[in-house]
Amino acid sequence: MNTLFSPINLGGLELANRIVIPPMDQYSADEGRPTQWHHMHYGHLAVSGAGLLIIEATAVEPAGRISPGDLGLWNDEHEKLHKDMLEFIAAFSSIPVAVQLGHSGRKGSTARPWEGRGPLGLHEGGWNVCAPSALPFDAASPVPSALSTADIDHLTASFVTAAQRAQRAGYKAVELHAAHGYLLHEFLSPLSNKREDEYGGSLENRMRLPLQVFAAVRAALPAAMPVGMRVSGTDFAPGGWDVQECAVLAQRLEEAGGAFIHVSGGGLTPEQKISLAPGYQVHLAQAVKQAVVSMPVIAVGLITEPELAAGIIVTGQADMVAVGRGMMYDPRWPWHAAAALGVSIAGTPRQYLRCQPHRLKNLFI
Repeated sequence: MNTLFSPINLGGLELANRIVIPPMDQYSADEGRPTQWHHMHYGHLAVSGAGLLIIEATAVEPAGRISPGDLGLWNDEHEKLHKDMLEFIAAFSSIPVAVQLGHSGRKGSTARPWEGRGPLGLHEGGWNVCAPSALPFDAASPVPSALSTADIDHLTASFVTAAQRAQRAGYKAVELHAAHGYLLHEFLSPLSNKREDEYGGSLENRMRLPLQVFAAVRAALPAAMPVGMRVSGTDFAPGGWDVQECAVLAQRLEEAGGAFIHVSGGGLTPEQKISLAPGYQVHLAQAVKQAVVSMPVIAVGLITEPELAAGIIVTGQADMVAVGRGMMYDPRWPWHAAAALGVSIAGTPRQYLRCQPHRLKNLFI
């Protein structure tokens, strides 16, 4: 029986446990460059005891950023600075670190959340946005330009180049961002994709670009470097992308050599209707897990309590759980989960060993 603290293999990458720190945008980069904030933030999370740390959405080109504060990986300077950050983390932690590569599509060129999050005009440091079709995200957003097939080929090449940079920088895995209403998700959803060419219409056509990008990235990286994908299991909106279509995508991804699939939800339309509750998206991961043969599935969605996380793994609803906001609120969440579940946890920095509670003599090993 698998448990929250049992090891797991992702395409050859061994993880000590099944707790994932998912990508959480920090909006604190300098023209795509990691800053001291990233060293502090990710260094802090790296000694949490989680099994895998995934760095926030990192743009494959300047126009692929969500905000001017997004990380990037499109030039030599970015590559060096990512390498420096990973070396800093590795000096204090053995946690495997992955990177999420993405493109914002029509949801790009926005202010940072604490600055209002609204669209930025060109005179405010913004840029022109693109999408599968010339449909804005909402009434306040600019109309994006519809990508041509030449644009799509260029975009695919940008993902490949960024993935190769990630490998050289020292990342242990790559996650492609096809969730939350960003570009690859926009191609998947019939609400945002109204194309009449080979990239639109049928499910097969709408899946074409995400699978094309995956295949190109997979072929460009060493076989031992896992490549997976984060998806929205549903748009939470009538007529949109749904979990049945997502299950088909998962099967195709597995056939193509996908090392994992990370199942979230929503983000494509302001018309979405979501009922928030602990574990509210776990059923999406469960449906995807039932559709694949052996590809590991990561569940996410208000998983904040150790007992809930453990139950998801023990009952086989998913193979791993992602704890995002809960991890930022409590950066020692895995320690506290181990204590609550009565198990030991490895990898604690020696400098912290003496903080082990008196009543938990075997918490740290």
